[in-house]
Amino acid sequence: VQLQASGGGLVQAGDSLRLSCVASGRTFSSYAMGWFRQAPGKGRDFVAAISWSGETTHYADSVKGRFTVSRDNAKNTVYLQMNSLKPEDTAIYYCAADTTSGLTTPNKASFYDLWGQGTQVTVSS
Repeated sequence: VQLQASGGGLVQAGDSLRLSCVASGRTFSSYAMGWFRQAPGKGRDFVAAISWSGETTHYADSVKGRFTVSRDNAKNTVYLQMNSLKPEDTAIYYCAADTTSGLTTPNKASFYDLWGQGTQVTVSS
């Protein structure tokens, strides 16, 4: 399967963006999906995860209440709606698929075995 993330850009603090991640090649609807981000000089941090059905979600404390993860299995797409963006949200955002662990909403990068190429989000103050 391949994951293609898009929707990043340059915005001002307080603005919104919606990231999309389209999957191809396998049974997308069977897998938990996650979003991670990596700021310059830092490690890859968990942002949000969603179960295969979309019924369960999990967020990092830093984005809770501002970001919303969702999925449309008919379109093989997972979304990350980002509101009230802050400069500290600036990072490359990656989507990932967990095809092996069986966990509902994994929050560690090590559980995800398939990764998209990343999309840059830059938030100016």
